[in-house]
Amino acid sequence: MSTAFGNFHNFCRDSTLPVCNLFNESPNKGGADFGGCQQRGISLRGGRVLANLGSMIIAALAILTAMFLIWRSERKRAAVGRREIQLFLLSYILVSICEIITVGGFPLSSNVRIAFTGIHLGAVVASAWILLMNAVVGFQLLDDGTPLSIGLILFSAVALFVGTGYIALDTGYSWTGRFDSSLTDPNRNIGLYVLYQLAPLVFLVLFFLLELLLVLRVLGEVRPILYLIAATLLFAIGQIFQYVISPHLCNASNGRIDGALFQTLFTLLSVVALWIFWSSITEDDWPMFQPAPSPAMVAGE
Repeated sequence: MSTAFGNFHNFCRDSTLPVCNLFNESPNKGGADFGGCQQRGISLRGGRVLANLGSMIIAALAILTAMFLIWRSERKRAAVGRREIQLFLLSYILVSICEIITVGGFPLSSNVRIAFTGIHLGAVVASAWILLMNAVVGFQLLDDGTPLSIGLILFSAVALFVGTGYIALDTGYSWTGRFDSSLTDPNRNIGLYVLYQLAPLVFLVLFFLLELLLVLRVLGEVRPILYLIAATLLFAIGQIFQYVISPHLCNASNGRIDGALFQTLFTLLSVVALWIFWSSITEDDWPMFQPAPSPAMVAGE
C-alpha cells in the first residue's frame, strides 16, 4: 500500500514535497506527477513552466524576515542562546533558498533540481535538530555562545545534513543503485522516510516539551507559553495545508495553487512566533543565581 510506512507515493500525489523530485513519476523527471493534480503555473519559452510562484515569493520574504531577526538577535547581547538562535535562523534561510528551487518550481534542469533537493532535505533535518539544541541550551548545561556549545551543535547538525543529503542524492542520481527500487511506485525509501518525515517531527515535539518545562518549572512564567503555543499551532496549520488540504485546493483552483503556498506562509509565521517566544524568555530579568554575601562583605559595608 502506498500509505504504508516508508512509502512516499501518496504523499507525492497529494502534496508538493521536495523529496518527490527524486522519483521517476515527478515532473522533474518527465513523469505524470504521481497521478495527482499537476501545477499549471506560468508558461515560459521552450515548454517550461514556472510553478508555485506564490510559494517562491513567500520563501523570498522568509529569507528577508530571517535576516532581520538575526540582526535583531545580535542587538540582544545579554540574551541566553543568542548565537544558537541565529544558527537556527541561518538554517531556516538555507531551507527557504532551496524551497524556491525545489517547491517553487523554478525552471531548472532535472540534475540541478535533484542537487537542491538533497540540500533541502538535509537542511530541514539539520534545522529541526538545531532548534532542539536551542531548547537544551536554555537549561545552561553548557555556557551558551561558546565555541564548545556552537561546535557541538554544528558538528551534529552537519552529520545529519550530510547523511540525509547523501541518501537523497544517491536516490536521485542512482550512484550506487541501492535506492533504485524507491524510484517507482510505491516509492518506498525507509532512510528518507525516517530522516525527513519522522526525525524532524520527533525533534520538534522534544523541543516543545523541553521549552514547556523550562518556562514553567525553571523560569516560573506563563506568558511566553502563549507564544510557544502560537508557534506550534501555526506550524501545525501549515502541515495540515500541505498534507490534507493541498489536493482539494489544487483541484478547486485548476492547478493554480496548492497547499505548499500556505505551508510556506504558516511556517514563516511560526518561525516569527518562535523568535518572539525566545526573545520573551531572554530578557534582562532572566533568573540568575547569586551567591549569598559572606560575613566579611556584610561587615565591610
